[in-house]
Amino acid sequence: MRTLIDCLYVGAGGLLGTILRYLAGLLPVQRDGGFPFMTLAINVTGAFLIGLITALATQGAGIRPRALLFCRVGVCGGFTTFSTFALEAHSLLRGGKPLIGAAYAALSVALCIAAVACANALAE
Repeated sequence: MRTLIDCLYVGAGGLLGTILRYLAGLLPVQRDGGFPFMTLAINVTGAFLIGLITALATQGAGIRPRALLFCRVGVCGGFTTFSTFALEAHSLLRGGKPLIGAAYAALSVALCIAAVACANALAE
């Protein structure tokens, strides 16, 4: 039963995060030049939010575990999964594992781009 309730918190946060992502994508941002400024802004905002929430939680701000699930996994995860990647990479870099953190960051970007390319090739 506990896991089910946790899932409801994550789902509610995810609903909010995905709606916010959709609405942010509707903002009138100039798309000339092909650079995805809005996606970059969404990813940076999500990374900032998950970093702030985590910092507050670890500093004893009294954030309840289910509120963390709602905010970090739900809202930030629904808004952008890039925020989770950024938090994990930062944790590795800050946690005294700079080589693992750098490898994780480089591999994540390279392999995910390669995965998209492979999926496109497969679909053609």
